[in-house]
Amino acid sequence: MKRDPAVPVLVGISQLEQRISDPALAKEPLALMIDAVRAAAADAGPKALLEHATSVRVIRGIWPYKNPARIVAQAVGIPNAETALTPYGGNYVQSTVNRSALDIQARRHDVIVITGAECGYTQARARKQGLDLKWQDAPGAPDLLIGEDKNMRHDAEKAVGLGAPIQLYPLFENALRHSRGESIPNHLKRISELWSRFSEVASHNPHAWLRERHTAEEIRTPSASNRPVSFPYPKLMNSNNNVDQAAALILCSVEAARRYGITEDRWIYPWAGTDAHDHYFVSNRDNLYSSPAIRFAGNRCLELAGVSAKSLDHVDLYSCFPVAVEVAAAELGLDERRPLTVTGGLTFGGGPLNNYVMHSIARMAEVLRDDRSATGLVTANGGYLTKHAFGVYSAQPPSSAFRHEDLQAKVDATPQRDVAMAHRGTVEVESYAVMYGADAPSIAHVACRLPDGRRAWGNCADPSVLDAMTHEEFCGQAAQLDGVGTVSFS
Repeated sequence: MKRDPAVPVLVGISQLEQRISDPALAKEPLALMIDAVRAAAADAGPKALLEHATSVRVIRGIWPYKNPARIVAQAVGIPNAETALTPYGGNYVQSTVNRSALDIQARRHDVIVITGAECGYTQARARKQGLDLKWQDAPGAPDLLIGEDKNMRHDAEKAVGLGAPIQLYPLFENALRHSRGESIPNHLKRISELWSRFSEVASHNPHAWLRERHTAEEIRTPSASNRPVSFPYPKLMNSNNNVDQAAALILCSVEAARRYGITEDRWIYPWAGTDAHDHYFVSNRDNLYSSPAIRFAGNRCLELAGVSAKSLDHVDLYSCFPVAVEVAAAELGLDERRPLTVTGGLTFGGGPLNNYVMHSIARMAEVLRDDRSATGLVTANGGYLTKHAFGVYSAQPPSSAFRHEDLQAKVDATPQRDVAMAHRGTVEVESYAVMYGADAPSIAHVACRLPDGRRAWGNCADPSVLDAMTHEEFCGQAAQLDGVGTVSFS
Protein backbone atom coordinates (compact mmCIF):
# COMPACT_ATOMS: atom_id res chain seq x y z
CA MET A 1 0.00 0.00 0.00
CA LYS A 2 1.36 3.42 -0.95
CA ARG A 3 1.65 5.66 2.09
CA ASP A 4 0.34 9.23 2.07
CA PRO A 5 3.51 11.34 2.43
CA ALA A 6 1.71 13.69 4.86
CA VAL A 7 0.76 10.92 7.32
CA PRO A 8 2.23 11.81 10.75
CA VAL A 9 4.83 9.66 12.49
CA LEU A 10 6.43 9.86 15.92
CA VAL A 11 10.16 9.58 15.25
CA GLY A 12 11.95 10.91 18.33
CA ILE A 13 11.32 10.17 22.01
CA SER A 14 13.12 10.77 25.27
CA GLN A 15 12.57 10.42 29.01
CA LEU A 16 14.90 11.96 31.59
CA GLU A 17 15.07 12.06 35.36
CA GLN A 18 17.29 13.71 37.95
CA ARG A 19 17.75 12.61 41.55
CA ILE A 20 19.94 15.34 43.00
CA SER A 21 19.42 15.60 46.74
CA ASP A 22 20.68 19.19 46.99
CA PRO A 23 17.97 21.35 45.38
CA ALA A 24 20.44 24.20 44.87
CA LEU A 25 22.40 22.00 42.46
CA ALA A 26 19.45 20.55 40.53
CA LYS A 27 18.46 21.70 37.07
CA GLU A 28 15.17 23.54 36.75
CA PRO A 29 12.33 22.18 34.57
CA LEU A 30 13.18 24.41 31.60
CA ALA A 31 16.74 23.08 31.50
CA LEU A 32 15.40 19.52 31.65
CA MET A 33 13.05 20.27 28.73
CA ILE A 34 15.97 21.45 26.62
CA ASP A 35 17.92 18.30 27.50
CA ALA A 36 14.87 16.17 26.68
CA VAL A 37 14.38 17.77 23.25
CA ARG A 38 18.03 17.22 22.38
CA ALA A 39 17.76 13.62 23.54
CA ALA A 40 14.62 13.05 21.44
CA ALA A 41 16.42 14.48 18.40
CA ALA A 42 19.34 12.13 19.05
CA ASP A 43 16.88 9.24 19.35
CA ALA A 44 15.50 10.05 15.90
CA GLY A 45 19.02 10.21 14.47
CA PRO A 46 19.69 12.84 11.81
CA LYS A 47 20.64 16.32 13.08
CA ALA A 48 18.74 17.96 10.23
CA LEU A 49 15.39 16.90 11.71
CA LEU A 50 15.43 19.27 14.69
CA GLU A 51 16.79 22.12 12.58
CA HIS A 52 13.62 22.01 10.49
CA ALA A 53 11.10 21.97 13.36
CA THR A 54 8.62 24.82 13.00
CA SER A 55 6.66 24.47 16.25
CA VAL A 56 7.67 23.84 19.87
CA ARG A 57 4.77 22.88 22.16
CA VAL A 58 5.09 22.76 25.95
CA ILE A 59 2.75 21.16 28.47
CA ARG A 60 2.08 23.58 31.33
CA GLY A 61 3.53 22.62 34.68
CA ILE A 62 4.05 23.89 38.22
CA TRP A 63 6.64 26.51 37.34
CA PRO A 64 6.70 30.27 36.67
CA TYR A 65 7.39 30.24 32.93
CA LYS A 66 5.18 32.34 30.65
CA ASN A 67 6.53 31.18 27.28
CA PRO A 68 8.96 28.31 27.92
CA ALA A 69 8.77 27.10 24.33
CA ARG A 70 10.64 30.22 23.18
CA ILE A 71 13.58 29.47 25.48
CA VAL A 72 13.58 25.82 24.36
CA ALA A 73 13.44 26.80 20.69
CA GLN A 74 16.32 29.24 21.03
CA ALA A 75 18.43 26.72 22.94
CA VAL A 76 18.05 23.98 20.34
CA GLY A 77 18.68 26.23 17.35
CA ILE A 78 15.19 27.00 16.00
CA PRO A 79 14.58 30.53 17.35
CA ASN A 80 11.88 31.34 14.81
CA ALA A 81 9.70 28.32 15.55
CA GLU A 82 6.08 28.83 16.58
CA THR A 83 5.66 28.52 20.34
CA ALA A 84 2.70 26.86 22.06
CA LEU A 85 1.53 26.20 25.62
CA THR A 86 -1.35 24.23 27.13
CA PRO A 87 -3.47 24.92 30.23
CA TYR A 88 -3.19 22.65 33.28
CA GLY A 89 -4.51 19.14 32.74
CA GLY A 90 -3.20 15.61 32.41
CA ASN A 91 -5.16 15.21 29.18
CA TYR A 92 -3.18 17.82 27.28
CA VAL A 93 -0.21 15.71 26.20
CA GLN A 94 -2.43 13.38 24.18
CA SER A 95 -4.61 16.30 23.06
CA THR A 96 -1.47 18.08 21.86
CA VAL A 97 -0.32 14.98 19.99
CA ASN A 98 -3.77 14.77 18.38
CA ARG A 99 -3.58 18.44 17.36
CA SER A 100 -0.02 18.04 16.12
CA ALA A 101 -0.83 14.96 14.04
CA LEU A 102 -3.64 16.89 12.36
CA ASP A 103 -1.36 19.89 11.77
CA ILE A 104 1.26 17.71 10.12
CA GLN A 105 -1.30 15.88 8.03
CA ALA A 106 -2.75 19.22 6.85
CA ARG A 107 0.82 20.35 6.00
CA ARG A 108 0.64 23.26 8.42
CA HIS A 109 3.89 21.95 9.91
CA ASP A 110 6.51 19.46 8.81
CA VAL A 111 8.24 18.79 12.15
CA ILE A 112 6.75 19.48 15.60
CA VAL A 113 8.46 19.23 18.98
CA ILE A 114 6.47 18.55 22.17
CA THR A 115 8.06 18.67 25.61
CA GLY A 116 7.40 19.12 29.31
CA ALA A 117 9.03 18.66 32.71
CA GLU A 118 8.35 18.86 36.43
CA CYS A 119 10.74 19.05 39.38
CA GLY A 120 8.53 18.03 42.28
CA TYR A 121 11.42 16.16 43.93
CA THR A 122 13.56 19.30 43.93
CA GLN A 123 10.66 21.54 45.00
CA ALA A 124 9.85 19.30 47.97
CA ARG A 125 13.42 19.42 49.21
CA ALA A 126 13.65 23.16 48.67
CA ARG A 127 10.49 23.68 50.77
CA LYS A 128 11.96 21.65 53.62
CA GLN A 129 15.10 23.78 53.54
CA GLY A 130 13.29 27.10 53.08
CA LEU A 131 15.21 27.59 49.84
CA ASP A 132 14.06 29.91 47.04
CA LEU A 133 14.89 28.09 43.82
CA LYS A 134 14.97 31.29 41.73
CA TRP A 135 13.84 29.64 38.51
CA GLN A 136 13.68 31.94 35.49
CA ASP A 137 10.31 33.26 34.40
CA ALA A 138 10.64 32.82 30.59
CA PRO A 139 8.67 35.97 29.74
CA GLY A 140 6.39 36.66 26.81
CA ALA A 141 3.30 35.03 25.41
CA PRO A 142 3.13 31.89 23.28
CA ASP A 143 1.98 32.13 19.68
CA LEU A 144 -0.58 29.38 20.25
CA LEU A 145 -2.64 28.20 23.21
CA ILE A 146 -3.78 24.59 22.94
CA GLY A 147 -6.97 24.01 24.94
CA GLU A 148 -9.03 26.09 27.35
CA ASP A 149 -8.52 26.65 31.06
CA LYS A 150 -12.00 26.42 32.62
CA ASN A 151 -13.31 26.41 36.16
CA MET A 152 -14.07 22.88 37.34
CA ARG A 153 -15.35 23.65 40.87
CA HIS A 154 -19.02 24.27 41.56
CA ASP A 155 -19.88 26.77 44.29
CA ALA A 156 -21.41 23.93 46.30
CA GLU A 157 -18.06 22.10 46.22
CA LYS A 158 -16.15 25.22 47.22
CA ALA A 159 -18.52 25.74 50.15
CA VAL A 160 -17.44 22.46 51.78
CA GLY A 161 -13.76 22.79 50.84
CA LEU A 162 -13.74 20.28 47.99
CA GLY A 163 -11.20 20.85 45.24
CA ALA A 164 -8.12 18.66 45.63
CA PRO A 165 -7.79 15.41 43.67
CA ILE A 166 -7.00 13.56 46.92
CA GLN A 167 -10.49 14.54 48.10
CA LEU A 168 -12.51 13.77 44.97
CA TYR A 169 -10.98 10.57 43.62
CA PRO A 170 -11.67 8.68 46.89
CA LEU A 171 -15.29 9.82 46.55
CA PHE A 172 -15.37 8.24 43.10
CA GLU A 173 -13.67 5.10 44.44
CA ASN A 174 -16.17 4.58 47.26
CA ALA A 175 -19.09 5.24 44.92
CA LEU A 176 -17.71 2.63 42.52
CA ARG A 177 -17.29 0.10 45.33
CA HIS A 178 -20.91 0.62 46.37
CA SER A 179 -22.17 0.36 42.78
CA ARG A 180 -20.40 -3.00 42.45
CA GLY A 181 -21.80 -4.28 45.73
CA GLU A 182 -18.34 -5.04 47.12
CA SER A 183 -17.46 -5.22 50.79
CA ILE A 184 -14.77 -2.85 52.04
CA PRO A 185 -12.22 -5.66 52.67
CA ASN A 186 -12.81 -7.26 49.25
CA HIS A 187 -12.62 -3.90 47.56
CA LEU A 188 -9.32 -3.00 49.23
CA LYS A 189 -7.91 -6.39 48.28
CA ARG A 190 -8.90 -5.95 44.64
CA ILE A 191 -7.54 -2.44 44.15
CA SER A 192 -4.31 -3.23 45.99
CA GLU A 193 -3.82 -6.23 43.70
CA LEU A 194 -4.42 -3.95 40.71
CA TRP A 195 -1.79 -1.51 42.01
CA SER A 196 0.65 -4.32 42.76
CA ARG A 197 0.46 -5.32 39.09
CA PHE A 198 1.32 -1.71 38.20
CA SER A 199 4.27 -1.91 40.58
CA GLU A 200 5.43 -5.07 38.83
CA VAL A 201 5.45 -3.27 35.48
CA ALA A 202 7.41 -0.36 36.98
CA SER A 203 10.04 -2.79 38.25
CA HIS A 204 10.84 -3.59 34.58
CA ASN A 205 10.59 -0.02 33.27
CA PRO A 206 14.06 1.59 33.13
CA HIS A 207 12.48 5.05 33.35
CA ALA A 208 10.28 4.37 36.40
CA TRP A 209 10.84 6.48 39.49
CA LEU A 210 10.04 3.64 41.94
CA ARG A 211 11.33 0.30 40.67
CA GLU A 212 10.97 -1.73 43.85
CA ARG A 213 8.06 -4.14 43.52
CA HIS A 214 5.35 -3.82 46.19
CA THR A 215 2.95 -6.58 47.15
CA ALA A 216 -0.77 -5.98 47.38
CA GLU A 217 -0.61 -6.35 51.16
CA GLU A 218 2.12 -3.71 51.39
CA ILE A 219 0.12 -1.34 49.21
CA ARG A 220 -3.16 -1.57 51.16
CA THR A 221 -1.64 -1.70 54.66
CA PRO A 222 -0.89 1.64 56.36
CA SER A 223 2.62 1.89 57.75
CA ALA A 224 5.31 4.43 58.60
CA SER A 225 6.23 4.59 54.91
CA ASN A 226 2.66 4.19 53.62
CA ARG A 227 0.60 6.63 55.63
CA PRO A 228 -3.18 6.84 55.11
CA VAL A 229 -4.05 9.88 53.00
CA SER A 230 -7.74 9.68 52.16
CA PHE A 231 -9.78 6.53 52.65
CA PRO A 232 -9.53 4.15 50.93
CA TYR A 233 -6.14 5.33 49.64
CA PRO A 234 -2.86 5.12 51.55
CA LYS A 235 0.18 6.85 50.06
CA LEU A 236 1.02 3.96 47.71
CA MET A 237 -2.33 4.41 45.94
CA ASN A 238 -1.72 8.11 45.25
CA SER A 239 0.04 9.72 42.33
CA ASN A 240 3.70 10.29 43.19
CA ASN A 241 4.29 13.93 42.24
CA ASN A 242 7.64 14.29 44.02
CA VAL A 243 9.63 13.42 40.92
CA ASP A 244 12.04 15.28 38.67
CA GLN A 245 11.14 13.99 35.22
CA ALA A 246 11.14 15.37 31.68
CA ALA A 247 10.18 13.99 28.30
CA ALA A 248 9.99 15.04 24.67
CA LEU A 249 8.36 13.82 21.48
CA ILE A 250 9.18 14.75 17.88
CA LEU A 251 6.57 14.21 15.18
CA CYS A 252 6.92 14.75 11.47
CA SER A 253 5.37 13.61 8.22
CA VAL A 254 6.38 10.41 6.46
CA GLU A 255 7.73 12.63 3.72
CA ALA A 256 9.93 14.53 6.19
CA ALA A 257 11.09 11.33 7.88
CA ARG A 258 12.31 10.06 4.52
CA ARG A 259 13.78 13.40 3.51
CA TYR A 260 15.89 13.64 6.66
CA GLY A 261 16.94 9.99 6.61
CA ILE A 262 15.16 8.70 9.70
CA THR A 263 15.22 4.92 9.58
CA GLU A 264 11.83 3.21 9.75
CA ASP A 265 12.75 1.29 12.91
CA ARG A 266 12.21 4.62 14.74
CA TRP A 267 8.76 5.30 13.26
CA ILE A 268 5.61 4.96 15.35
CA TYR A 269 2.33 5.93 13.73
CA PRO A 270 -0.49 7.60 15.61
CA TRP A 271 -3.48 5.85 14.03
CA ALA A 272 -6.34 7.75 15.65
CA GLY A 273 -7.15 10.16 18.46
CA THR A 274 -10.22 11.53 20.22
CA ASP A 275 -11.06 14.12 22.88
CA ALA A 276 -14.00 14.88 25.19
CA HIS A 277 -14.68 16.03 28.72
CA ASP A 278 -17.28 14.97 31.26
CA HIS A 279 -19.51 17.61 32.83
CA TYR A 280 -17.01 20.09 34.24
CA PHE A 281 -18.68 20.25 37.66
CA VAL A 282 -18.62 16.95 39.54
CA SER A 283 -21.80 18.18 41.24
CA ASN A 284 -23.69 17.97 37.94
CA ARG A 285 -22.66 14.44 36.96
CA ASP A 286 -25.33 11.80 36.85
CA ASN A 287 -23.28 9.50 39.09
CA LEU A 288 -19.82 9.42 40.66
CA TYR A 289 -18.61 6.08 39.31
CA SER A 290 -18.73 6.30 35.51
CA SER A 291 -17.46 8.48 32.67
CA PRO A 292 -19.55 9.09 29.56
CA ALA A 293 -16.57 10.94 28.02
CA ILE A 294 -14.35 7.87 28.32
CA ARG A 295 -17.17 5.66 27.06
CA PHE A 296 -17.87 7.73 23.96
CA ALA A 297 -14.45 9.14 23.11
CA GLY A 298 -12.41 6.11 24.14
CA ASN A 299 -14.47 3.61 22.23
CA ARG A 300 -14.71 5.92 19.23
CA CYS A 301 -10.92 6.15 19.14
CA LEU A 302 -10.74 2.37 18.91
CA GLU A 303 -13.37 2.40 16.14
CA LEU A 304 -11.46 5.04 14.17
CA ALA A 305 -8.32 2.95 14.48
CA GLY A 306 -10.14 -0.21 13.44
CA VAL A 307 -9.21 -2.17 16.57
CA SER A 308 -11.19 -3.64 19.44
CA ALA A 309 -10.42 -3.36 23.13
CA LYS A 310 -9.77 -7.10 23.32
CA SER A 311 -7.37 -7.01 20.37
CA LEU A 312 -5.13 -4.30 21.86
CA ASP A 313 -1.68 -5.64 22.59
CA HIS A 314 -0.56 -2.87 24.95
CA VAL A 315 -2.48 -0.37 27.07
CA ASP A 316 -1.59 2.53 29.32
CA LEU A 317 -4.61 3.78 31.23
CA TYR A 318 -4.19 7.05 33.06
CA SER A 319 -3.54 6.08 36.66
CA CYS A 320 -3.46 8.97 39.13
CA PHE A 321 -5.56 6.82 41.50
CA PRO A 322 -6.95 3.28 41.15
CA VAL A 323 -10.48 4.49 40.37
CA ALA A 324 -9.26 6.29 37.23
CA VAL A 325 -8.04 2.93 35.92
CA GLU A 326 -11.13 1.03 37.07
CA VAL A 327 -13.55 3.46 35.43
CA ALA A 328 -11.58 3.57 32.18
CA ALA A 329 -11.30 -0.21 32.04
CA ALA A 330 -15.04 -0.60 32.62
CA GLU A 331 -16.00 2.01 30.02
CA LEU A 332 -13.64 0.55 27.42
CA GLY A 333 -14.45 -3.10 28.12
CA LEU A 334 -10.94 -3.99 29.30
CA ASP A 335 -10.42 -6.75 31.85
CA GLU A 336 -8.84 -5.29 35.00
CA ARG A 337 -6.69 -8.39 35.32
CA ARG A 338 -4.85 -7.80 32.03
CA PRO A 339 -1.79 -5.48 31.90
CA LEU A 340 -3.15 -1.91 31.90
CA THR A 341 0.09 0.08 32.00
CA VAL A 342 3.42 0.15 30.21
CA THR A 343 5.05 2.56 32.69
CA GLY A 344 3.89 1.41 36.12
CA GLY A 345 1.54 4.37 36.41
CA LEU A 346 1.74 7.67 38.27
CA THR A 347 2.49 6.04 41.62
CA PHE A 348 5.42 3.91 40.58
CA GLY A 349 6.42 5.06 37.09
CA GLY A 350 6.23 8.61 38.40
CA GLY A 351 3.63 11.35 38.35
CA PRO A 352 5.11 14.52 36.84
CA LEU A 353 1.65 16.07 37.03
CA ASN A 354 0.35 17.19 33.62
CA ASN A 355 3.31 15.68 31.77
CA TYR A 356 2.84 12.02 32.77
CA VAL A 357 1.25 11.04 29.45
CA MET A 358 4.32 12.18 27.55
CA HIS A 359 6.15 9.46 29.44
CA SER A 360 3.43 6.91 28.71
CA ILE A 361 3.54 7.74 24.98
CA ALA A 362 7.35 7.59 24.92
CA ARG A 363 7.33 4.28 26.77
CA MET A 364 4.58 2.95 24.49
CA ALA A 365 6.75 3.90 21.52
CA GLU A 366 9.66 1.92 22.98
CA VAL A 367 7.41 -1.09 23.50
CA LEU A 368 6.00 -0.87 19.97
CA ARG A 369 9.44 -0.51 18.41
CA ASP A 370 10.21 -3.91 19.92
CA ASP A 371 6.78 -5.41 19.14
CA ARG A 372 6.32 -4.12 15.63
CA SER A 373 3.07 -5.83 14.70
CA ALA A 374 1.31 -4.66 17.87
CA THR A 375 -1.12 -1.86 18.64
CA GLY A 376 -1.17 0.26 21.79
CA LEU A 377 -3.75 2.52 23.43
CA VAL A 378 -2.82 5.53 25.58
CA THR A 379 -5.47 7.34 27.63
CA ALA A 380 -5.12 10.72 29.31
CA ASN A 381 -7.13 12.35 32.09
CA GLY A 382 -7.19 15.87 33.51
CA GLY A 383 -9.03 17.42 36.42
CA TYR A 384 -11.39 15.31 38.51
CA LEU A 385 -11.88 12.46 36.04
CA THR A 386 -12.98 15.35 33.84
CA LYS A 387 -10.97 15.92 30.66
CA HIS A 388 -10.02 12.95 28.47
CA ALA A 389 -7.94 12.25 25.39
CA PHE A 390 -7.07 9.00 23.63
CA GLY A 391 -4.57 7.76 21.09
CA VAL A 392 -3.91 4.47 19.29
CA TYR A 393 -0.35 3.82 18.11
CA SER A 394 1.56 1.20 16.14
CA ALA A 395 4.83 0.66 14.30
CA GLN A 396 2.67 -0.49 11.39
CA PRO A 397 1.27 2.15 9.03
CA PRO A 398 -2.45 2.80 9.41
CA SER A 399 -4.90 1.70 6.74
CA SER A 400 -5.93 5.33 6.29
CA ALA A 401 -4.75 8.80 7.28
CA PHE A 402 -4.70 9.79 10.96
CA ARG A 403 -8.31 10.12 12.14
CA HIS A 404 -9.59 12.34 14.91
CA GLU A 405 -12.97 13.25 16.40
CA ASP A 406 -14.21 15.42 19.23
CA LEU A 407 -17.07 13.65 21.02
CA GLN A 408 -18.15 16.58 23.16
CA ALA A 409 -21.63 17.03 21.75
CA LYS A 410 -22.47 13.44 22.61
CA VAL A 411 -21.22 13.82 26.18
CA ASP A 412 -23.04 17.12 26.65
CA ALA A 413 -26.32 15.38 25.83
CA THR A 414 -26.01 13.00 28.81
CA PRO A 415 -28.05 13.65 32.00
CA GLN A 416 -27.01 16.30 34.50
CA ARG A 417 -28.08 16.63 38.12
CA ASP A 418 -29.24 19.83 39.72
CA VAL A 419 -27.45 20.94 42.87
CA ALA A 420 -28.93 22.00 46.18
CA MET A 421 -27.14 24.72 48.10
CA ALA A 422 -27.57 25.08 51.88
CA HIS A 423 -30.00 22.15 52.05
CA ARG A 424 -31.56 21.22 55.38
CA GLY A 425 -33.18 17.84 55.86
CA THR A 426 -32.85 14.12 55.27
CA VAL A 427 -30.48 12.89 52.55
CA GLU A 428 -28.98 9.64 51.36
CA VAL A 429 -25.21 9.24 51.31
CA GLU A 430 -24.07 8.80 47.73
CA SER A 431 -20.36 8.58 48.57
CA TYR A 432 -17.73 9.94 50.91
CA ALA A 433 -14.00 10.47 51.36
CA VAL A 434 -12.35 10.32 54.76
CA MET A 435 -9.35 12.64 54.95
CA TYR A 436 -6.52 11.95 57.37
CA GLY A 437 -4.57 14.37 59.52
CA ALA A 438 -1.22 13.60 61.08
CA ASP A 439 -2.45 10.79 63.32
CA ALA A 440 -6.11 10.07 62.62
CA PRO A 441 -9.06 10.82 60.34
CA SER A 442 -9.83 14.55 60.42
CA ILE A 443 -12.90 15.12 58.21
CA ALA A 444 -15.19 13.34 55.78
CA HIS A 445 -16.51 14.98 52.63
CA VAL A 446 -19.93 13.54 51.87
CA ALA A 447 -21.87 13.51 48.59
CA CYS A 448 -25.58 13.45 49.35
CA ARG A 449 -28.62 12.61 47.24
CA LEU A 450 -31.89 14.38 47.99
CA PRO A 451 -35.28 12.65 47.60
CA ASP A 452 -35.96 14.74 44.47
CA GLY A 453 -32.70 13.54 42.84
CA ARG A 454 -30.63 16.67 43.41
CA ARG A 455 -27.11 16.42 44.80
CA ALA A 456 -25.81 18.25 47.87
CA TRP A 457 -22.51 18.27 49.76
CA GLY A 458 -21.60 18.22 53.40
CA ASN A 459 -18.81 17.48 55.86
CA CYS A 460 -18.64 15.33 58.96
CA ALA A 461 -16.00 15.68 61.70
CA ASP A 462 -17.41 13.26 64.30
CA PRO A 463 -14.42 11.02 65.20
CA SER A 464 -16.55 7.95 65.84
CA VAL A 465 -18.28 8.32 62.47
CA LEU A 466 -15.00 8.90 60.65
CA ASP A 467 -13.53 5.75 62.13
CA ALA A 468 -16.65 3.74 61.26
CA MET A 469 -16.58 4.99 57.67
CA THR A 470 -13.27 3.18 57.10
CA HIS A 471 -14.75 -0.16 58.17
CA GLU A 472 -18.49 0.03 57.45
CA GLU A 473 -20.41 0.88 54.29
CA PHE A 474 -21.93 4.33 54.60
CA CYS A 475 -22.99 4.68 50.96
CA GLY A 476 -26.77 4.33 50.86
CA GLN A 477 -27.24 5.32 54.49
CA ALA A 478 -29.68 8.02 55.59
CA ALA A 479 -28.19 11.19 57.07
CA GLN A 480 -29.13 14.74 57.99
CA LEU A 481 -27.82 17.96 56.42
CA ASP A 482 -28.12 21.01 58.69
CA GLY A 483 -28.28 23.76 56.06
CA VAL A 484 -24.70 24.97 56.64
CA GLY A 485 -22.88 21.92 55.28
CA THR A 486 -22.65 19.58 58.27
CA VAL A 487 -23.72 15.94 57.89
CA SER A 488 -24.86 13.94 60.91
CA PHE A 489 -26.01 10.38 61.46
CA SER A 490 -28.56 9.14 64.00
